[in-house]
Amino acid sequence: MQHTLSPNKLLHSKWTAVSPQNKEKHFMVTSVEFDEENNVVECIIEAVLTKREQSINWRSLKNSKVWKMGWQ
Repeated sequence: MQHTLSPNKLLHSKWTAVSPQNKEKHFMVTSVEFDEENNVVECIIEAVLTKREQSINWRSLKNSKVWKMGWQ
């Protein structure tokens, strides 16, 4: 199953990891950069618990085997 996800709504969206690692379960998108054609060039998510940031391919958030939309 795929989440429907608009790049324009990524910023500050909340996500729950299906298989948390290092007790990092809840994440928020803290930064999204676009190029001249309005394509996402970088998406940064931050773990709520540890404040650790990582760059991810925003399309991976559509994979419901890895991510759930919202904090659950």
